[in-house]
Amino acid sequence: MIVKRILIYLPIALVLFLLQSFFWVPTYDKQAVGNPTRLVKYVQGSSADAHILNPILSADSASSSINELVFDGLIDLDQNLKYRPRLAKSWTQFEEATLTLNTSAFLPGGTIADTNTDWPNTLLAALQHNTAWNKNLRSIEVIPGEIVQGEFEISQTGKIAYTVQQPPRLKFTLEKIDQDFFLPIKEWLGEDYFKKFPYERFIRAKDPQQQKKLQSYYEEILPLTEHNPVIVFDLRKDVTFHDGHSFDSGDVLFTFNSIMNPKGTSPRKSDYEPVKEAQVLGPHKIRFTYKRLFSPAINSWSMGILPEHLLNRQKLDEEAKARGRDVEAFIMRDSDFGRHPIGTGPFKFAEWKSDEQIRLTRNDNYWEGPPEYEEYVMRIIPDTLTSEMEFYAGAVDNYSVQPHQVARFSTEDKYQSFSSIGYFYSYIGYNLRNPLFADRDVRAALGMAIDIDPILQYILYGEGERVTGPYPKITDWYDPEVKPLPYDPEGALAILNKKGWKKNAEGWLEKDGKIFEFNLITNSGNPVRKNILTIVQDSWRKIGIKCNTQLFEWAVFLKDFVNALKYDALVLGWSMGIDPDLYQIWHSSQAGPQQLNFVGYKNEEADRLITRIRKEYDRDKQIEMARELHRMIARDQPYTFLYVAKSTQLFDKKIVMIETEESGEKKYKKIYPTKDGRIRYYFNKWKKLATIPTFSSTG
Repeated sequence: MIVKRILIYLPIALVLFLLQSFFWVPTYDKQAVGNPTRLVKYVQGSSADAHILNPILSADSASSSINELVFDGLIDLDQNLKYRPRLAKSWTQFEEATLTLNTSAFLPGGTIADTNTDWPNTLLAALQHNTAWNKNLRSIEVIPGEIVQGEFEISQTGKIAYTVQQPPRLKFTLEKIDQDFFLPIKEWLGEDYFKKFPYERFIRAKDPQQQKKLQSYYEEILPLTEHNPVIVFDLRKDVTFHDGHSFDSGDVLFTFNSIMNPKGTSPRKSDYEPVKEAQVLGPHKIRFTYKRLFSPAINSWSMGILPEHLLNRQKLDEEAKARGRDVEAFIMRDSDFGRHPIGTGPFKFAEWKSDEQIRLTRNDNYWEGPPEYEEYVMRIIPDTLTSEMEFYAGAVDNYSVQPHQVARFSTEDKYQSFSSIGYFYSYIGYNLRNPLFADRDVRAALGMAIDIDPILQYILYGEGERVTGPYPKITDWYDPEVKPLPYDPEGALAILNKKGWKKNAEGWLEKDGKIFEFNLITNSGNPVRKNILTIVQDSWRKIGIKCNTQLFEWAVFLKDFVNALKYDALVLGWSMGIDPDLYQIWHSSQAGPQQLNFVGYKNEEADRLITRIRKEYDRDKQIEMARELHRMIARDQPYTFLYVAKSTQLFDKKIVMIETEESGEKKYKKIYPTKDGRIRYYFNKWKKLATIPTFSSTG
């Protein structure tokens, strides 16, 4: 009966296809009995095909899901969202900070600041009372002066070539990275040491006529203090690529250089731009020195590592010639490697049939031990209904449950489901350049007038949670003590009345002859956001706010409204990462056209916190500052923060996890997700059984 009801509304061609998919595919149980190899093969359904199987070039989720199995990074996140070793067995982070000598200045006490004075001992004596500073200091040395040539890029006027007669510097090696390290030094030296530095004596434009143009950039060309964080990775020695070639530090350096190649097209380049120098210290040791404080840097090393011996310039030239291509124009993106990848991961590439499937096989020589599954297949199934039927039949092993289906599937005995809230949240953003939204009390009133419970109950079917701030709810950065705005339309109206907004004869709020009226927009093709428009519009109408709603095709919505900053208010969402850096979304410098702080939020104290967070390497301090930022933004209400939707994945209960005891005995356990809902974190331990096992009370 259910099948008949579905088919009534479908075109005949699609009906025949679905009938074929549903009735001609053997059920899971029959597949297992008739073909035992089905038990050792995991089939993942995907709505889209991969684009390119090269981790430094891919940007789509389908490609990434395959790359994660074929390639390894130096590190990744463990089940508790902490970094763990992968191809790097360990790593250390420390700092090398430098102070340029101002030989025109006097030190406290009247001594000239030059290399003839005992600078290090003088400084240590002056700061010996600062125990924290001294405890963090590993060593001090004097770096002789040198001549440096370079080019400085000035917007709209091109590059200016220059020469710097770099004065001697003091180099401090620190145990821990400290963005405040120079504060006691600056206090001791005094402001004149820095304000009166004679840059013009040391920086000369190659063309004397351009010298004046360089004056505004002296401090960038010759910084008097510099933080240089360092990461040193010690690599595993027992890793080989799928073709048997040994992995070493040369492959890591090659991957980094490939990302930064000016001719390359890697979308990840900005993550590695802060690197000042990459240096191989041995076959299994590599060092990266950064040119500035940038705490998100460590996360970038989860990038899959490429095999240098297969993709170096010589190999690309040979491939270009063999395929009759222009050698000079041929780049890594053109290589056939992107269709036939070779990495160090738990699965090896076997086959790719475009728009049909990608097949991987188990890497029996994987450094961490081979996976339980012998084969992994990603099948391309664009239609959601087809995907659902294929799952029922056992032709695929996963199904992304729609919110309205969660309650029904929870009563099914043969399935196991996993719900997580992930890194996404939805919000209403206000254009703070509009005088209507300039007052944070008014923005708070707008939020108080919205009843969000109907959104959670009737649009998300209960599969969502309220959020109160700019961080993903599952991270440590999110402050759980911040409470959502109450639903209080009477209180909202009282606030607006106090601000001078009074209802006119027609029931609309009016002030100085102007009605409180604006447009609320979002993108078309998203039924959830469309329904939110209706609920919000009705909520505001009840207190006298006239809200007009509009839907626009996604490209138009972005280009003509969001990026152009030409809107009043909008409904959108952010998909966030694990890092606490919110610079692009909330810093005042990012509030221009084409930038992500399109609501125009500007708060000097928030700017200070955002800058310090991205320069802080101590996790506890990051958490403290991130939660302070959360409270600040929640107070200012540039967004009305709405909810985070849950994502639910469904699997057959015959899929279990294998745990090996110290005795060597293997036991079955229920599969389970990580703290942030990642189901496939333990995928290498998954196994499919012929029948549903019985678990102990602790299993």
